[in-house]
Amino acid sequence: MTTYIKVYSYPRLTGVLALLVSFALPAAHAQGGPQPKLPTVPLTAGMHVIQAEVAQTPEQQATGMMFRREIGQNEGMLFFNREAGVRCFWMRNTLLPLSIAFIADDGTIVNTAEMQPQSDESHCSAKPVRFALEMRQGWFAKRGIGAGFKLRGVPFGN
Repeated sequence: MTTYIKVYSYPRLTGVLALLVSFALPAAHAQGGPQPKLPTVPLTAGMHVIQAEVAQTPEQQATGMMFRREIGQNEGMLFFNREAGVRCFWMRNTLLPLSIAFIADDGTIVNTAEMQPQSDESHCSAKPVRFALEMRQGWFAKRGIGAGFKLRGVPFGN
């Protein structure tokens, strides 16, 4: 999977991304092992606060949560893309079952999918998007969060 960092014109977001880049951990990691924990940004889904790691470089985005053995209850990984497009994710080398939300620029969830560990099955956005958020499997469903629900946070300009 090839993904790219999203470039925004939002002044607040530009500052946040610059801050995240300045604290970014080295992209290099042992082949076959998980990447180090990435810088996070808080997102809100109603009353729920998500600490989302920000996958910024192409390598970070391609590796995602591969080889990780645990993820916190309200932790996830947010993927940015330069251009809107139909985004597809798979779970090769990912040991944890995950849920994914495909998200419009304003934070509105377009669709979600449940993904099984170590699977090459593609899970795609229902329409072009720039964002995707991976969480523990069932996280969105357990909270009644689905298509049409609006997430909040600096990446979405709110």
